[in-house]
Amino acid sequence: MTRSIHFPPDPAQQANTMRSCIPFVAVLLAAGWLAPCYADDTAAPDAPAKPKIVALVLEPSALVLENARDTRRVVVRGKTDAGTEVDLTAAAEFKADSGVVRATGDGYIEPAAEGMAKVTVAAGGQYAHLPVAVRSMAEPPVSFLRDVEPLISRLGCNAGTCHGAQKGRNGFRLSLRGYDPAFDHESLVDDLSGRRFNRAQPEQSLMLLKPSQAVPHEGGFVLEPGSRAFNILKTWIAQGVQSDADQTTRPNRVEILPRAPELADAGADQALAVIAYYPDGSSRDVTREAVFSSTVTDVATVTPEGKVTAARRGETQIVVRYEGQFGVAAVTVMGNRAGFQWQDVAEYNYVDTLVDQKLKRLKILPSGLTSDAEFLRRASLDLTGLPPTTDQVRAFLADAADSRAKRDRVIDQLIDSPAFVDHWTNKWADLLECNKKYLGDKGV
Repeated sequence: MTRSIHFPPDPAQQANTMRSCIPFVAVLLAAGWLAPCYADDTAAPDAPAKPKIVALVLEPSALVLENARDTRRVVVRGKTDAGTEVDLTAAAEFKADSGVVRATGDGYIEPAAEGMAKVTVAAGGQYAHLPVAVRSMAEPPVSFLRDVEPLISRLGCNAGTCHGAQKGRNGFRLSLRGYDPAFDHESLVDDLSGRRFNRAQPEQSLMLLKPSQAVPHEGGFVLEPGSRAFNILKTWIAQGVQSDADQTTRPNRVEILPRAPELADAGADQALAVIAYYPDGSSRDVTREAVFSSTVTDVATVTPEGKVTAARRGETQIVVRYEGQFGVAAVTVMGNRAGFQWQDVAEYNYVDTLVDQKLKRLKILPSGLTSDAEFLRRASLDLTGLPPTTDQVRAFLADAADSRAKRDRVIDQLIDSPAFVDHWTNKWADLLECNKKYLGDKGV
């Protein structure tokens, strides 16, 4: 079970701290039952001065371009004198030492001739060198599985709201998100006697005219004439709308660069690159075909091109979807934490150690322990779903034993109680939908 750090905007909510009852939280966190909240950290000092860039980091640090269409994005990050990193991709300048490669102006490097090249990257007053090898300038045929299907998904044509719906749209149906490429090729090429394509004049094909709204299209304008996606589809049509679905494999994983970017404050940007890896050991940059989304748009948003923009302090995950594979980049927006000083606190187990490591990274101070009465109420509600009885409260408060020892003891008592079994049995039964409708009488 994955848990995210939350940053409640209300200081009153933030008083409910993770470290308020250490033994109790250790048990709940280890079991994955509790999502932590933190102490009030909304009051921020004055904004720090703009950091000085002392070095550049390139991702990837080297490129190998396999053919004439193998174009790759380079993410440029600047190391600051404060030890952090900032994105400089949009401001970076690329200059090749030969005509082997050329920069497109948006962070992408494309091949121009076979051979080796060194690209000098300049940004923030610093320089870095990117070695590039171009193995071939041959232009392979457009692949239906690796080129056309990803574009259909990126344009949204096979989404559940469009032709990927169970019954399709306006008489035309595709498999949802391209899970059945053989079916998709048959629907495109054979349906309506193949009238969606004009092999003699590819630009007059309905597959291009409709999404570019040269003819009426209920789905709206989704394909820019002359764009990279438009030209790939046009080339595929000119090459005979062939399918390689039974000869080619899809990727078995995707990688996002950088993997866990940290943004300084609201308004900061970060460019992402997505690399797909295939079972045969090859790879390709699929940033322009992948689909991006942010799990917490209040913290950061992401554009279809993979540009993340911070909105406020907090954490979010940028989810990338490409041809049945998913990747996640954990994004942290730090906010202004100038003047932060960590204060060591007691650690009673490995959970406390891991929590404190993350608190230090996020520059959040843990608050103090709760009172015994608060602890008992929280422990009872979380473990049994019931508040403690009056007798239980009185007995717990009257216990003169060490606070940590009696809290450990009451946790064990609650876990051993029938109420704990009832509460968590019902909770998991609800989550797993354990009822007659889905399992039958014997299953229940």
